[in-house]
Amino acid sequence: MGDVLAGFHAAWEFDTDSVLIRFERGIRRPKLFQALGERRIPYEALSAVEVTEGRRGTVVLHAVPRYGADPLMEAAAGQLKEDVDPYRLVLPAERETLAEYYADELRTALRPEAKEPADRHLVAAPTPPLHFKAYDGKASFDGRSVAFRWFWTGASSAKWKCGDQTFTVGELAGVEWRSPEIFNGHLRLLERGARDPGAGEADQDPAAVVFGLGYGPVHESLPFAAAVLQAVRAAEPKQETPDGEPVRRRAGDAGRDPADIADRIRHLGELHDAGLLTDEEFSAKKAELLAEL
Repeated sequence: MGDVLAGFHAAWEFDTDSVLIRFERGIRRPKLFQALGERRIPYEALSAVEVTEGRRGTVVLHAVPRYGADPLMEAAAGQLKEDVDPYRLVLPAERETLAEYYADELRTALRPEAKEPADRHLVAAPTPPLHFKAYDGKASFDGRSVAFRWFWTGASSAKWKCGDQTFTVGELAGVEWRSPEIFNGHLRLLERGARDPGAGEADQDPAAVVFGLGYGPVHESLPFAAAVLQAVRAAEPKQETPDGEPVRRRAGDAGRDPADIADRIRHLGELHDAGLLTDEEFSAKKAELLAEL
């Protein structure tokens, strides 16, 4: 290919094996796009390509990532609004024919395994060091460990009793991100070997920070969660079959127990009831979680 297709908030530069998405900066641009800057998406990370009618005389070219291929989208778990989905390129409606042309070009580049979950991250997460202010503390990640430093104005007594926390990547099994734009938003670290990972209220859990109005915004906390998740996956010990072949597993697998799966399905139900997930998205995500049992 080698062409560039420019939309309202981004430009896609097509290469032989990937598409480079450059997000435009500006006061009217989504803050998440500004934080990401640019992202290179290998074609092997995509599962489908769609062209749909947008709002107010626009058309949308949407590249759908494979489950587990992008740590950012894995951490988001379907909670991003359409306007801040980095895989959507919004164009004027009169460019629909051009959007269809590039959609067809991308479809020819999809791999045979496009519909299967990826067994590893194929898209790079934002690079550490990263940090953001939550309601009850400051979270920081240097690439090797995550640190929570509590604020006396927001942290619960339970967190004060435990003191400031530091978790090395090797101690973690995953990350749970609940958007600050919904009730009970938080970022929770899932500790490896914990009896009930992700159990209990986040404001009482020393492995979690909670969000609030102006605290832990999407453009800061989601890239943070993605970077931690990518580091955790990279640090996981490799497993082999009796024949010495590596065990292929989905990047999203974290060895969750049935109670955790049930909790995530309940959360998806809340997103669906709030209109943040379509019926199809809810059914697909639910099926993925049930498959982990």
